[in-house]
Amino acid sequence: MSDWTEDDELLLRYSRQIMLPAIDLAGQSRLLESRVLIIGMGGLGSPVAMYLAGAGVGHLTIADGDIVDLTNIHRQIIHSTADIGRPKVLSAQELIQAINPHCGVSAIEGWLDADGLAHHVADADVVVDATDNFATRFAINAACVVARKPLVSGAAIRMEGQISVYRLDDPDSPCYRCLYSDVGADEETCARTGVVGPVVGVIGAMQALEVIKLITGAGEPLVGRLLLFDGSRSEWQMLRLKRDPACPQCSGRR
Repeated sequence: MSDWTEDDELLLRYSRQIMLPAIDLAGQSRLLESRVLIIGMGGLGSPVAMYLAGAGVGHLTIADGDIVDLTNIHRQIIHSTADIGRPKVLSAQELIQAINPHCGVSAIEGWLDADGLAHHVADADVVVDATDNFATRFAINAACVVARKPLVSGAAIRMEGQISVYRLDDPDSPCYRCLYSDVGADEETCARTGVVGPVVGVIGAMQALEVIKLITGAGEPLVGRLLLFDGSRSEWQMLRLKRDPACPQCSGRR
């Protein structure tokens, strides 16, 4: 146990988590020592980063190549109207450190290429995919398969969302490509189809919860399960996922 337990301010800051038997001091220590990579600082990445900073994750690496736009504000709650025109990662970094100055933040202004993904995924304990297109999701999944790092993946559009956890450090776990094959250029995006702000908040908050569970060992992560959310009816549905032995990405991962 690190000497953070002798710091009254930190004990008070995390007291509501520490009192949970599934987390306790040991789980909080694991959070404080952890490194999480979040790719995408939009509607999903916003609540993920804010909740993980609040929970006491030791270091967040955030990556995004976009700037804040007026159309983002209704759902990307880590940014404010005053941030319009600024790089998203710089806006996000400021709020993360305002929430918790003990949380280290590395802001990557730009989208990670294959080499960048390989480097930063290898350096993380958990990777969060908070992006909005299949090409990037496939690239993140591929890097996590190679590095054998857990991946928490979420998506939201219109009034619908989904989330799953891929334990790519476990050869029996499915990967993202086991669920989705290559998708054509006509994929839907929030910019083309629209989205209700709280829906991405719901999915992003769930992603943050899954990260905390993976790091602390509390609860049962969504491994081998796909959780679907229908915001129009406020209903959840659970689907079981199996590893695809013919998956083009992970079939040789043994």
